[in-house]
Amino acid sequence: MYTLDTNIKKSILNKSKSIGFDTIAFTIPTLALSVQAGLHGFIEQGFHGDMGWMADKAAKRADPKLLWPEVQSVIMLGHNYGPDFDPMEKLQHRETGVISSYALNNDYHDVIKKRLKELAGWIAHTYGCEVKVFVDTAPVMEKSLAAQAGLGWQGKHTCMVSREFGSWLFLGSIFTTLPLAPDMPENDHCGSCRKCLDICPTQAFTASGQLDARRCISYLTIEHKGQIPLEFRKAIGNRIYGCDDCLAVCPWNKFAQTAQETAYHPRKELESPLLRDLLKLDDTAFRLLFSKSPVKRIGRDRFVRNVLIAAGNSADHSLIADITPLLADASPLVSEMAAWALGEF
Repeated sequence: MYTLDTNIKKSILNKSKSIGFDTIAFTIPTLALSVQAGLHGFIEQGFHGDMGWMADKAAKRADPKLLWPEVQSVIMLGHNYGPDFDPMEKLQHRETGVISSYALNNDYHDVIKKRLKELAGWIAHTYGCEVKVFVDTAPVMEKSLAAQAGLGWQGKHTCMVSREFGSWLFLGSIFTTLPLAPDMPENDHCGSCRKCLDICPTQAFTASGQLDARRCISYLTIEHKGQIPLEFRKAIGNRIYGCDDCLAVCPWNKFAQTAQETAYHPRKELESPLLRDLLKLDDTAFRLLFSKSPVKRIGRDRFVRNVLIAAGNSADHSLIADITPLLADASPLVSEMAAWALGEF
């Protein structure tokens, strides 16, 4: 039975706001059968690519109670990271590399997890319950749970859309043994719009709400550990870490707000980094430049692989002098891509 004390939810909401979360909603730890089927279909078709952890823990991802049998409620929280610029405009400046808006400063996992722990600790102390916190580091279907809770809805691009924050919400969750009445899901407000599907440079969407990650630029530049297939290199343009296209074109962004959290405001050196500077990065310089950034986790070799694709697409002959030394790089990821990049001039 759910607690009938609505003041508990109000108190948790107020506390979450005081800690700095932008939105909060409550749901049950059970996902609809259609959501579970969608996950299994995604994996069966191999759309997850190199992300073997999705297949390995699919059962827990589809059923939160397998992750923690004692859970009674899921509290979904959103943190706005709305940029104060148009991410699409950067694609025109081929001498620079484009880093996804979410990765232009500190890693959101670290920012959100600290606040989740603070809120969860307060809930546990105040109401004598058990809690666990998750932020994209466990087999939790955050987007589906957030949609079920009413934080927004999953658009045709599979990402969350909020009437208040557009496409720009980081998600975190608190699982608890406290039985809280669930909120109502948000209706889907995409209508007939398909801008997010049509904008994709690599045509990664197989249908509305269906993404083949193996074709997605975010997957290719972040998760994929090998050489990026030749068929996608020209379409990548100057995107060197992630891709915001399907998020940035969403009409609901007219209601988006610039992030208040300073940890999400772009670092000057990452706003429009010059390709010639990034091509010179060794491991030490890479780690220094991307300290506390999510970019750091892919390592120098994969990052420079991405930069070389951007260089090959730049038509900037002055970069030849910076690409050539990388033909002798110790990493095959780098040396082989350097040969491809030079072949584009």
